[in-house]
Amino acid sequence: MAAPLMGNVLEWYDFAVYAFIAAYIAKNFFPTSAPATALLSSFAVFGVGFLARPLGSLVIGRIGDVRGRRSALLLTMYLMTGGTLLLAILPTYATAGVIAPALLVVARLLQGFSAGGEWGGSVSYIVEWSPERRRGLFGSLHVFGVIGGFLLGSGVAALVNSVLSAQEMADWGWRVPFVIGCLIGPVALWMRRAVAETPAFEKAVAERVAPIPMLEDKEGCKLAIKAGGVSVLSNISFYVMLLYMPTWVTTNLKLSMADALWANTVGLVCVFVLTPCFGLLSDLIGRKKVLLFSCAAVLLVAYPAFGHLLALESATLKDVVLVQCIFAIILASIYGVQPTTIVEMFPTRNRTTWMSIGYGLTASVFGGFAPFIAVWLIQTFQNPIAPVYYLIFGAILSALFTFAIRETAFETLK
Repeated sequence: MAAPLMGNVLEWYDFAVYAFIAAYIAKNFFPTSAPATALLSSFAVFGVGFLARPLGSLVIGRIGDVRGRRSALLLTMYLMTGGTLLLAILPTYATAGVIAPALLVVARLLQGFSAGGEWGGSVSYIVEWSPERRRGLFGSLHVFGVIGGFLLGSGVAALVNSVLSAQEMADWGWRVPFVIGCLIGPVALWMRRAVAETPAFEKAVAERVAPIPMLEDKEGCKLAIKAGGVSVLSNISFYVMLLYMPTWVTTNLKLSMADALWANTVGLVCVFVLTPCFGLLSDLIGRKKVLLFSCAAVLLVAYPAFGHLLALESATLKDVVLVQCIFAIILASIYGVQPTTIVEMFPTRNRTTWMSIGYGLTASVFGGFAPFIAVWLIQTFQNPIAPVYYLIFGAILSALFTFAIRETAFETLK
């Protein structure tokens, strides 16, 4: 279990670190006299990476169902490392002109393609190895990999911002997190090569259960839509509450980027610690109850939390950390339960294909462009609290889909 989790950490570190240094990428690749426009362009490229996720979900997910989970996990690691290497060595707009942002888009598309296959493959691998009545707990460990990667990215970005000056960060320091990703990528590849195939997949192969052709699998398509609907809030909340939050803090509360990133890192640590607790709780009381709690919590907490920070005459690091920790409880209640819930919805031989497509489409539409939409909402409504509207929308939509799925916590994995 340790090998796929460690690979998962490094995979998501490579994918996420872009968001934590988006402001410096904006300066180097989208020079303009309007900082807000440059930032929008930077986050738009972040979102472009998510456009490739559905394709990656389809291709790599199908490989996972036909060739096995292990083959899919190795492929995603190769692709993500390649995309990160390209980001580390990219020329800037000052040296290459329009070629620079074009190559930036290519690198993010490569990473997005990899991430599209990573989520379904790694979640399936972990849950299929889990004990029958502890799938929620073990499935939540997948989030250790995701959150661990984002936490590592946030921590590295915070450290680099603390050590280097703003000018050094703008000149060359923004490359450092990508270089680190390139250095640790081979370690993850080495670890993943040692993993064994899952018992569930081997059993299906031994019983000669063949994957249903995609064009004939109407039930799989319906389940993918439901899985995507359930995951709307998780994608919006994560990318608004954590990835976009440092930028929102520095823009609207006038804290330094280093302080904003340290507050974000504390929030990620809280999510990291609390997630298994909610996974275990779902094993005891069911998945749907915990997921509906998270939807209700967003509806009740998001607006007051953002409003509290904006109402402060001079917000401090302590104020931001408190709000980030409150958000962490909500995120942990989502991510401790959602991965296992989605895995349990699908049969083994078509699992990674359809769950990856359902989640990948939602991540692309609602998650990848969440920072961009947050900035756009603020500019449209001329109100820094506007990102809350997007969170509320996600909570309502996910609650409706969660009501529609069956409870799977106490069933045998198909």
